[in-house]
Amino acid sequence: MSFDSCPLPCSILLLSGGRGQRMGGEDKGLLTWRGQPLIAHLQGLVRGLTDDLIISCNRNQDRYAAYADHLVNDDSADFPGPLAGIRAGLAAARHEHLLVLPCDVPHIDARLLADLRDTARRTPQLPVMVRHGEFWEPLICIIPTHLRNAVEQAWHAGERSPRKILLQLGGVGLECPANDPRLANLNTPELLHQKSDVSE
Repeated sequence: MSFDSCPLPCSILLLSGGRGQRMGGEDKGLLTWRGQPLIAHLQGLVRGLTDDLIISCNRNQDRYAAYADHLVNDDSADFPGPLAGIRAGLAAARHEHLLVLPCDVPHIDARLLADLRDTARRTPQLPVMVRHGEFWEPLICIIPTHLRNAVEQAWHAGERSPRKILLQLGGVGLECPANDPRLANLNTPELLHQKSDVSE
């Protein structure tokens, strides 16, 4: 599917700018899972959906450049969290919506992304987040880029929680099953290796 036939044309941001504390400080997006770096699995899934693929990374830019149309990084050197990457992505995005995904959810599938974009198409002025059971997944979301100034204001007021900001901006939930396997977060070495051993 080409990007212009999607339910909602989006810029896409892959978040890979974290400190990797749970991975012993390693760059999580470049860790191998099923024979490829984690970032490659997400890039393969979304590449055909956009002509504006952005990766947020704070190191190894030479390696990430092969997977993106362009790179962004945090505006401070102390790894201030995923909201910093989202801010950079909103500032760089060329389309009216920014689809955000973290690098450590390689089980995300095309159906979930289509549902996310369809929900955003029906509520184009509001952010959309995945919700499963009682939990929001603010790093799996679509944000209208006209909200970038509101996100900036919240940041400068000291807010660092993407979930709180997106809810304050009227966030809409895309409901998924409580234990949806597509949302498995491979953010520790144990989970990465355990999931690597499980066949599809």
